[in-house]
Amino acid sequence: MRTSKEKYETFHTWNEIVSQGQVWRGLLEELPQSKTVKEIGEAAGRGGRWIFVGCGTSYYLAEAAAVTWSTLSGEPARAIPGSEVLLFPELLRSEGEGLQAFAISRSGQTSETVRAARILKELGVPTIGISCASDSDLEKACERSMVLTGCDEKSTVMTRSFTSMLLSLQFLAARFADKPQFIADLRAMANQFAGRISTQGETLEHFASEHNFEDFVFLGQGAFHGIAREAALKLMEMSCSYSQFFHTLEFRHGPKAIVSPKTCLTFFLGESAQESEMEVLAEMKELGGTIIAICNQCSKVLRETADLVIEMNAGVHELALLAPYTVPGQFFGFFEGVRRGLNPDEPRNLARVVILD
Repeated sequence: MRTSKEKYETFHTWNEIVSQGQVWRGLLEELPQSKTVKEIGEAAGRGGRWIFVGCGTSYYLAEAAAVTWSTLSGEPARAIPGSEVLLFPELLRSEGEGLQAFAISRSGQTSETVRAARILKELGVPTIGISCASDSDLEKACERSMVLTGCDEKSTVMTRSFTSMLLSLQFLAARFADKPQFIADLRAMANQFAGRISTQGETLEHFASEHNFEDFVFLGQGAFHGIAREAALKLMEMSCSYSQFFHTLEFRHGPKAIVSPKTCLTFFLGESAQESEMEVLAEMKELGGTIIAICNQCSKVLRETADLVIEMNAGVHELALLAPYTVPGQFFGFFEGVRRGLNPDEPRNLARVVILD
């Protein structure tokens, strides 16, 4: 019987998903030696406010990165879509002095993000670009840029570029906040998961093959909300399924009406909020939903309640787990797409980068 690797290695998307552990390890070895990282750290002002700008997947990345930045540094940070900067720049003007920004785009060519960076420049907001392509329009529009060419992809859907750019921003946050233990946690995480990603894929492949869901819901709080949003998008992109995302506790307030045995609910459980999130999980199980739980440490109650548990079992800060928490959603989207006879490398109606006239 062929292994998952043998069955799927013709897909760029598969190869890029399973490569992530090794890519993370290499990236976290390179970043401490990077001249650009040093320059960004020296130029970043203290005591201000930060915005993280992106579109689509990069916006969800921005949300997770902003929570990390604020948590580690204690400075206010928030994510904002590139389109909001374009359409409502006056909202940024009202924030006054001390605003700094990151602009995120895998290709560095996403029109809305590039235009947002130019507007930020006009407003006098120091802006750092994060991309996976050199000599891009975004790089030209920003004062400084971090370019992760070794993390780019051939496929349309973002997988390892998402996790790698997120890890880079988390690394910068830890350097900015002088939190060397968090950097050590990122390295420990990468070392632990480098050899485990393919096995995780086999688990999710088996689960996906046994079910035929009508509704997909992804739930997370704090920084894990951005990961839930990204997982919902991966499923939509690769399988053309309709999926939704919510803050976990918000799902009680109306959306739970859709729950049935044909509903798959994926919970991204952070350690700091897990007690409250587990109450929602148990309630949705009682309503008949099928539960996937992604967690660091699995309790006996969780294992007995959930239909599938993906346990990280890592002794690191919970925010150091954002990258590996992203991987199950990538696999799930891939397998659901293949099950429906689609090509995850070439999603319907999508291009690799959105460039406007």
